Amino acid sequence: MLRWLGLAGASLVGYYVWSKIDFWLRERKFKKLVGVERAPRKRGSLPLGLDIFSVIVWHFENQTLPEWARIEYEKYGNTYTVDMLGSTSIATREPRNIQAVLTSQFKDFGIGPPRIGSFAPLLGQGIFSIDGRGWEHSRALLRPQFAKDQITQLENMEEHIQTMIQCIQARKDGTTIDLQELFFELTIDSATHFLFGESCRVLKHRLNVLRGTVNEIPAGNKFATAFDLSQRHIVNRYRLKNYYYMHNPQEFKDANKTCHDFIDKYVYRAIEMNKRGVYTASEKDGRKRYVFLDEIAKEIQDPIVLRDALTNILLAGRDTTASLLSFVFYLLVRHPEVEQKLRGIIRQDFGDASDAEILTFHDLKNCKYLRWVIDETLRLYPVVPFNVRAAFEDTTLPLGGGPDGKSPIFVPKGTSVEYSVYSMHRREDIWGADANWFRPERWGEPRNKEGFGNFEFLPFNGGPRICLGQQFALIEASYAIVRMFQNFKRFEIAELNPFVKLNATLTMCVGGKGVLVKCYQD
Repeated sequence: MLRWLGLAGASLVGYYVWSKIDFWLRERKFKKLVGVERAPRKRGSLPLGLDIFSVIVWHFENQTLPEWARIEYEKYGNTYTVDMLGSTSIATREPRNIQAVLTSQFKDFGIGPPRIGSFAPLLGQGIFSIDGRGWEHSRALLRPQFAKDQITQLENMEEHIQTMIQCIQARKDGTTIDLQELFFELTIDSATHFLFGESCRVLKHRLNVLRGTVNEIPAGNKFATAFDLSQRHIVNRYRLKNYYYMHNPQEFKDANKTCHDFIDKYVYRAIEMNKRGVYTASEKDGRKRYVFLDEIAKEIQDPIVLRDALTNILLAGRDTTASLLSFVFYLLVRHPEVEQKLRGIIRQDFGDASDAEILTFHDLKNCKYLRWVIDETLRLYPVVPFNVRAAFEDTTLPLGGGPDGKSPIFVPKGTSVEYSVYSMHRREDIWGADANWFRPERWGEPRNKEGFGNFEFLPFNGGPRICLGQQFALIEASYAIVRMFQNFKRFEIAELNPFVKLNATLTMCVGGKGVLVKCYQD
């Protein structure tokens, strides 16, 4: 027995020594080629960095993780390495490093096995949960569906905005309302309408409850609840890195089944109707209303591929837009001078009329101050505050090494590069001394772009994986903001707590009590 233990111990020591030598030789190769230097290192005091992991979990649970991560960069620099759960990761908020990962060295990096394994139970093999040729095929399938002439159709959005406004109006004028809850219901209704040809009607259910005319919870509400629950479990899996499979409770499995069953109903209907040559799209004013599922079902009839595509687009189209709208109103009620200026511009450009026909894609896109407000919100509170890529092979990043942080660094195969858009968007050397302040006017002023490669503002990712629905989200958010201003004369803050909680799961929304606002029609 002692002999076998001795052999096992000797083997472990041998492997450790060999791995160190192998790493040194690989690093030496890149030192000769491009002059790599080592970045600052953050080490834990417990084995496997369990103390660091516990701190991250604490900040996640207390909804302070993005700001804690920003402060860590102030301690260690814009790029540093961290040892945790048996692996070494690189943390960066350096625009040129992010640019390298997403564009110039795109083929060196992918989303990596931990993310694929963590996301797969809900998202399958879609654009957010797959690498390589599978991702290329999925992207190619979806790209044509976001052409400009399709995203300019705002009729669906108007229908659901009106239902949301009725939900607010059903309460007494000035009643405290969580707008974030309503925005998430708005966007899941509009997203499912766009994707499936019919809505979940979650807002309609809320309105019926307010009017006292409903007794049971419809399938759409159950789906929305399961969709949220599944995402929370995915985050718990992803935090475990390579050990993601250890978190797989029955509640997670049940939530995924509810989501899949709901979407499959539409998928199989679309496949059958495609075979018969008929589609669910309706006619309005002589125009065929676009339905996403009908169009991609013309290209492919595999139900699993279709379900995965829809689930991935739903995640992006629903959560990101709702989060953006929530943060916009969270900030506006805390900065009444910005609200008043925006209100005046909306009145000037779009009027006070309730007629939505005057709102066009072109006019919304060209309302400069509205776009400044949205961009400033996305700068302070990007809806995806963190992202990760894993190295497919030994490679480098352009900055972070050496005493001054200006030298390239070595990135061994399999290493995760975790980049914080939230932290990058608040760097004072890029955005000025007021980088942590909400000031939309900064978008009309020159700023320091030297050496940042135009990647210092990254609300929709970049490179080949840039968000396909970027314009869709911006126009949908712009439309909702204008319609809210047209229907309500003023908004007031209903919570005086100055410390924002940030609920950072797959996307980031306002934590705590949400976005508590009083809306007044008069």
